[in-house]
Amino acid sequence: MRKLIWEGTPWEAFKSFAIIFSFTVNLITLIVLLIALPLILPIVSQIATPIVGGLNDSFVQMSEAHIVQTIEVNDSIPVVFTLPLSTTTKVRLIEPVPIQAQTAFILPGGGGTINGLVNLTLAEGLELPVALNLEVEVNQTVPVNLAVEVDIPLAETELGVPFRNLQGIFNPLYGLLRGLPGSNEEFYERLQEAITTSPDEGTDVVTTGE
Repeated sequence: MRKLIWEGTPWEAFKSFAIIFSFTVNLITLIVLLIALPLILPIVSQIATPIVGGLNDSFVQMSEAHIVQTIEVNDSIPVVFTLPLSTTTKVRLIEPVPIQAQTAFILPGGGGTINGLVNLTLAEGLELPVALNLEVEVNQTVPVNLAVEVDIPLAETELGVPFRNLQGIFNPLYGLLRGLPGSNEEFYERLQEAITTSPDEGTDVVTTGE
């Protein structure tokens, strides 16, 4: 064996050693995997896959969730301003209004003028046209009682980006775990199929005649 490895130049000896070493490492790795996989697969199938799948579904639901809430607003708002008022309107007398005024009576036919007092009473219910031109001071406190319906998509808030990032991490991982064998029996079936499947299966052999 030693003579076979070291026969020829040092470079040929190194290549022979590297090939044997690589083959040995790959063989040991394959044996370790074949021994460890039956122990690892049940853990992956029964523990890791449900956990990762649950997290992935939770992040999907969170990214599609809405914040729905009814907010009760109970407050008071001070209202202070000056209201200019300039308009014409009609007022109705709610009681008789006596009027006394100086007046002059001119007698017909050049009879002269008589000065005197006139006493009148405006009847209750009489409508009088008036002009209003004034400033009204408004200083009130207005109570505010509202029920505000709130519907906020969670994806449109600042939490939307982290949820999408987490979904992008766990979704491929969940797909990878679901692609693994779910049991030792399935693993051995896949291994047997891989061994028994011919690498040349499905290829066409073309022959040419002279």
